[in-house]
Amino acid sequence: MTDYSSIDFSPLIEASADEVVTEAFVRDVALPSGGALALITLDNGRDHTRPNTLGPRTLEGFGRVLDAQAARAAAGEIRAVAVTGKPFIFAAGADLSKVSSLATEQNARLMAQYGHHILGKLGDLGVPSFAFVNGLALGGAVEIALNCDYRTVDSSAAAIAFPEVFLGIIPGWGGATIVPNLIGIEKAIEIVISNPLKNNRMLKPKQAHELGLFDAIFGSASFLERSIAWADGVLSGGVDVDRPHLPGKLERLTKWPAAIKIARETLKARIGTAAQAPYVALDLLAAAKDNDRVRGFEREDEALAQLISGDQFRASIYAFDLVQKRAKRPAGAPDRELAKPVKKVGIIGAGLMASQFALLFARKLRVPVLITDLDQSRVDKGLEHISGEIDQMQEKGRLTADDANQVRALVRGTTDTGEYADCDWVIEAVFEELGVKQQVFAEIEPIIPETAVIATNTSSLSVEEIGARLTRPERLVGFHFFNPVAVMPLVEVVRTPGTDDATLATAMAVAKQLGKSAVITADRPGFVVNRLLAKVMGEAARALDEGTPMPVVERALAPIGLPMGPFELIDLVGWKVAAHVQDTMAGAFPDRFYASPNLHALADLDEPLVKSKHGKVEDLSRAAKKQLKLGSNAVSEEEILRRVEDELAREIRIMLDEGVVSAPEDIDLCLILGAGWPFQAGGATPYLDRVGASERAAGGDFHTPRVAATR
Repeated sequence: MTDYSSIDFSPLIEASADEVVTEAFVRDVALPSGGALALITLDNGRDHTRPNTLGPRTLEGFGRVLDAQAARAAAGEIRAVAVTGKPFIFAAGADLSKVSSLATEQNARLMAQYGHHILGKLGDLGVPSFAFVNGLALGGAVEIALNCDYRTVDSSAAAIAFPEVFLGIIPGWGGATIVPNLIGIEKAIEIVISNPLKNNRMLKPKQAHELGLFDAIFGSASFLERSIAWADGVLSGGVDVDRPHLPGKLERLTKWPAAIKIARETLKARIGTAAQAPYVALDLLAAAKDNDRVRGFEREDEALAQLISGDQFRASIYAFDLVQKRAKRPAGAPDRELAKPVKKVGIIGAGLMASQFALLFARKLRVPVLITDLDQSRVDKGLEHISGEIDQMQEKGRLTADDANQVRALVRGTTDTGEYADCDWVIEAVFEELGVKQQVFAEIEPIIPETAVIATNTSSLSVEEIGARLTRPERLVGFHFFNPVAVMPLVEVVRTPGTDDATLATAMAVAKQLGKSAVITADRPGFVVNRLLAKVMGEAARALDEGTPMPVVERALAPIGLPMGPFELIDLVGWKVAAHVQDTMAGAFPDRFYASPNLHALADLDEPLVKSKHGKVEDLSRAAKKQLKLGSNAVSEEEILRRVEDELAREIRIMLDEGVVSAPEDIDLCLILGAGWPFQAGGATPYLDRVGASERAAGGDFHTPRVAATR
């Protein structure tokens, strides 16, 4: 048993001199039934510009306050202690800037142990402890609540979540031990592992309450008053706290190991085995079956020590900083004051992609949106699809009835292109063929206002060539979404040599209004994401053409930790689209990109692949094997991986030399947000540094000192 009180935590405190400390302020609240409740409010004094965070010095101060309350409880001065946060924010968890600086395993272990030491005091006050979670609560903040005896939550709190696995670590201040023993193993797996891996999905307060994480939920208007009254009821015996989700003996004996087994198989099928944190978290949840907090906290200490001091966490923090900071301050963006207002949007086309655009623009910008197509039947089909999507969003609670009606009313469809006359923003969603795009823009330009922005969603064609027939090409910009449009967070904003600053500023402003992260790229074939994915797909196709079995090719890139194998990705993108992109890239750079004739052959088949129940590619279908012409020089998984690594490193170096983006960080941001490149790899460039591909193929590392990634 670890005696946390005997550990010297001073090295941790000394290393945190520049921490933004969240103070713990105490005031006594008179209870209706008599006596006082000591109410601790966490507040870093930064208004709402920076949420409360939990660094070593914050924990140190919080510990002193808890010790003082324990002494007061022993003296009979208070009946209970409660913890809440400043308005709308409980806390955003551990201060990641401090956690990521703990380079050594020893310091990482100290951080884990210090959290257990301080938060453990909440259960050893001599009086009951309460958490009044009044707003955003992430990670360590939820663990403050879990270490209390009782918990309430504000129904309007922004989010409740354990994001740790998403960042390459685990809930290590009690979460991995307490949660399964509070709400059961299946729900614990969902919120500790599954949700973080679903783009860091978070819980609404109602969900958190229904799952059993909280004992009561109250509205925000009188949340604190009602929480205090509820706590008084608990103390006086007038309120019974029912916890129906506590796991029983039968669940521990049968359901627990079965759930762990299923979760492990699901993880392997979905993400492979490269990412460490999900499996470490699963091991901790499995071990928590013993319901022994002391042993559980010790297991958490060791797990955090290993993960925090490892490569994957450092790489994850690099990726997290890109998404949280660089994405909000895009490199090369002009003065935002130059952006023109967009009061009406026109979308050329009414197919599936155009329909996704229309719904997104109407939802986010709340301006009229016009879709057009060659005949009314296509327009009607597009409008029907949009209406159906709105209905589904309303059914799922993502839109209120009023919002659904408003969004539906904003979208109109017609074959009359004259209605583009008052559009401020026009974007095409037509077939990916240069002549077609040139023609539709040539027809629309005389109709739209001179100040309107013209945008193309091309994935690989030259934006400048698309605008070759325009009389005012300075107002043309590439605006490349990723599919599915509503989900994927990236937009590649493509600036041609002629694009003016006002157009670019408007595009950046629109991307932000749409809730997207925008990266500015030069007008080069494939831009960033498709250019590099074409490298991955091309090398996969080359290996297949040489005679390598498809299962071998699919497994070869597993060490990178990509969310899917290359042919699973091609199947998702679409075989015809993938073949077109490969042809485009090979046409632009014939000496560097491989275009396989077999991709076109596979595109002509209805079922080119055999897939598992999880959607993973198992092999070519029987029809595909008959159709394809394959060689007899199979290569190994190791050779395929090395080829992909070296080709990516070489191409990224060329892209940086060409000025496609400002820095390697922008390439990583594009791949993380647009291609699902895993956080624990830290993006492509640090991964390539780590495995030596940058040195082998690109003349040196992209980052000095190296940002660690995982092989």
